[in-house]
Amino acid sequence: MSRPVIAIAGLACETSMFTPARTRAPAFHPRRATEIIDEYPFIQPGTPLGDAADWRGALIGHALPGGIVVRESFEELAGEIITRLTDIVAATPLDGLWFDIHGAMCVEGIDDVEAELLRRIRAVIGSEVLVSASMDLHGNVSRDLAHLTDLITCYRMAPHEDEAETKERACRNLVDLIAQRGDGVHRPFKAWIPLPILLPGEQTSTRVEPAKSLYELVPKVESLPGIIDAAIWVGYAWADEPRNRAAVVVTGTCEEVVAAGAERLARRFWKVHADFHFVGPTGSFAECIDAAVKSPARPFFISDSGDNPTAGGSGDVTWGLTQLLARPEFQQESGPTVIYASLPGPQAVQTMVAAGIGATVTVTAGAEVDSTHGGPLTMTGRVHAIRHGDKDAVIEAVLQVGSVFAILTQLRKPYHHEHDFTDLNLDLRAADIVIVKIGYLEPELFDMAADWLLALTPGGVDQDLERLGHRRICRPMWPFDKEFPVLPDLGARMIPPYDSSL
Repeated sequence: MSRPVIAIAGLACETSMFTPARTRAPAFHPRRATEIIDEYPFIQPGTPLGDAADWRGALIGHALPGGIVVRESFEELAGEIITRLTDIVAATPLDGLWFDIHGAMCVEGIDDVEAELLRRIRAVIGSEVLVSASMDLHGNVSRDLAHLTDLITCYRMAPHEDEAETKERACRNLVDLIAQRGDGVHRPFKAWIPLPILLPGEQTSTRVEPAKSLYELVPKVESLPGIIDAAIWVGYAWADEPRNRAAVVVTGTCEEVVAAGAERLARRFWKVHADFHFVGPTGSFAECIDAAVKSPARPFFISDSGDNPTAGGSGDVTWGLTQLLARPEFQQESGPTVIYASLPGPQAVQTMVAAGIGATVTVTAGAEVDSTHGGPLTMTGRVHAIRHGDKDAVIEAVLQVGSVFAILTQLRKPYHHEHDFTDLNLDLRAADIVIVKIGYLEPELFDMAADWLLALTPGGVDQDLERLGHRRICRPMWPFDKEFPVLPDLGARMIPPYDSSL
């Protein structure tokens, strides 16, 4: 018996609608054909999944979170996906498609763009091809997206330590379903339940309650006979579309069990919706720095959360670094050692490269994209380090101003790993204070921190959702609304299989 043919396509970009930044096609770093197979070890030849199907890459693109995707760029990438899928379908009958997405992408002039992209894909591959989607739990699942897929799953951990596991699960479920379909198995039943909850990721980390227990229930529901997959989406809080809210989707072969499983998860989520709080202690930026200076804990980490580039912030808001450098205790080299990551400044970086390590320079950086919370920042300091070739930053340079070591970049970059700093001759473990544009700390930083505070700073991914100005989300919505005159409907909506003839 010949192996099933499965195509791979998708675009992913977590998109803040509250930053003036824009995302263009090159930011997606598109991969095509066999480049996609090379990206994922679990579908490579010689692995169980790799040998179970004939995987055909169309195009995938994963952009660093950022601002709204320019319409022309989306049309360029989506058009190439359609062209490549058309060629695949013309060459061989297609059995399945893995839809590799994030779920929180926003494009100029299009609502619910992942559903729109899959609608275009369905026009090429038809309604009989089985589609399995893998997503971030901070994505959004509209009714249309649930309808257009046959299987849909998401991460169960935040931070997302199970990203590869989730994508492999989506592919394994798809391969299994294709095999069972040959035995006459019906297409899966799908239960979808939207919930009027919209929370930032920093309040829904699965390290702590109530998300910890809520997500521990997911595999218990999934293990029930008649269920293929169970998933809970927190939704994406920094966009403003009607689909932005939490959701539960359960798929399986027994309609009654699928519906009951979805309702069990939705009821638990709603029961604890008011119990979500920030994953760690919070404060204003000044309060966090005051606490770090007074604390004996070293290194003391502070999250400059409002401009977090991995949540969709522009990364070039100068507000945090401006406040830091204004503090008198850091204005002498003998002050507490502070590492700050990071601030884009292409011209500043070029000046530092030209001057060389050890030189004293005056440079200006930041606010080229987002000047809402402060203009460009001018600094005089010593060039501490320079590094070329980073895949995101391209060039990085460290400027020592007093006792502050500020990382400046040609292009914005997230700083999640210890090597991101040691590559720049910065020793996190020997620092007094480390300030990173991030929300909850990623695993390496979390394990290293002797103490940590989440600073509630301004920016495109401001943790204070209510001051951002959402206008199009469905109301009432927690936490924007504290009173619900009518309790939400937590009953399962059974979503029919996609049929192009309807």
